[in-house]
Amino acid sequence: MDWKLFFSTFALVFLAELGDKTQLTVLAQSAVHGRLAVCLAACLALCASTLLAVLFGGLLSRYVPPRVLHLLSGALFILFGLLLIVPALKNPT
Repeated sequence: MDWKLFFSTFALVFLAELGDKTQLTVLAQSAVHGRLAVCLAACLALCASTLLAVLFGGLLSRYVPPRVLHLLSGALFILFGLLLIVPALKNPT
């Protein structure tokens, strides 16, 4: 196993998930409902979505060169950021 890749991926996903909608939802659910059930459900949901991303990424890598994947993922990241920022700038209420 490539431990450098393992730990860099762990750190990246861990930091990206801090304070996002999913974490806030889990926080709210666990304040009201059983913590074990909420924790297990959230862990399984994250594992399932990660598995789909890994499988889809593996499939894409067979047909799309890595440079194109990097450019597309960067462009999508910027696009999604703009889709969140532009409406907020139009309606600053």
